[in-house]
Amino acid sequence: MRRLYAVFVCLLCLQLPGHLSEVQAEDNNARPLTDRTFERTPARLERGRYLVEGVAQCFHCHSEIDLNAPGAPPLPGKKGGGKVSERSPWLVAPNISPDPETGAGAWTDDMFARAIREGIGHEGRALLPVMPYREYRVLSDEDLTSIVVYVRSIEPVRNALPKMQIPERLKGSLTPEPVPASVPAPDLSDPVRRGAYLVRIGACAECHSRKTTDPKNFFQPIPGLEFAGGVVFKGPWGKVASANLTPDPSGIPYYDEALFLQAMRTGRVGARKLNPVMPWGYFQNMTDEDLKAIFAYLKTLNPVKHSVDNTEPPTDCKLCGQKHGGGERN
Repeated sequence: MRRLYAVFVCLLCLQLPGHLSEVQAEDNNARPLTDRTFERTPARLERGRYLVEGVAQCFHCHSEIDLNAPGAPPLPGKKGGGKVSERSPWLVAPNISPDPETGAGAWTDDMFARAIREGIGHEGRALLPVMPYREYRVLSDEDLTSIVVYVRSIEPVRNALPKMQIPERLKGSLTPEPVPASVPAPDLSDPVRRGAYLVRIGACAECHSRKTTDPKNFFQPIPGLEFAGGVVFKGPWGKVASANLTPDPSGIPYYDEALFLQAMRTGRVGARKLNPVMPWGYFQNMTDEDLKAIFAYLKTLNPVKHSVDNTEPPTDCKLCGQKHGGGERN
């Protein structure tokens, strides 16, 4: 399932040459599948809907979306039906709808669970961390179960997609590993702890942390630049760099709780529109309590000086190695 859409589209922009290969689960210490099934209950269906249609924004990656509509929702009849990258055809977000022939209708519950939290696809192939299973490892057993229950409940989408073939040069970035034990529900009583959990599920760092270009650590943040933005996304939405979310003066110290909620609810920061690559259309479905918790957590981040300003022409940034607005100030 997904990851932030922006992580997915970051890879859409790559032109990765080289041999394409399969990396099977047995090469990556994968745990064997079980025959467990998850009981479908109203409570799980509702919790799963809240997570999938909110903080986890699964369909922002696993659907063809309408970039011209507010919040960039899935196109009608395309929710969960997956998509192929236009620029990198090897990169495929699979059809996770319950269609039995072209989607996930024949997957077992444990296939879903293992893919989401452990990075092994239903057919036993190691997944790229563009699917943020490393972040989803913190998902409690109950939240994981609820996500699977809800995704199984959506309308089937008939959409045959090619099998993804991973470039040889990225094999060293495959890092699936089993979740060795049950994951209990986290303590969500404290706003900062609640926010930390939600930020992990939302994979916020995946879009707002510049990654190393080392093929063996391709999806790892550059040390010291966590949440400091500067990841450049190019596509039908234009060219935009992710914001510095830290409380440094070059980040978002001017945000207060009310402004943060306004941005997540409306896709605007004052008069400025957020680019549709930012999936606020999903975050707007979250409760005030959860959004306030995310903001409380962001305020605890280490300040990182990294100027990123999409209102300015792109310039070289020595700090992150990218070209983005404000880069010359770093």
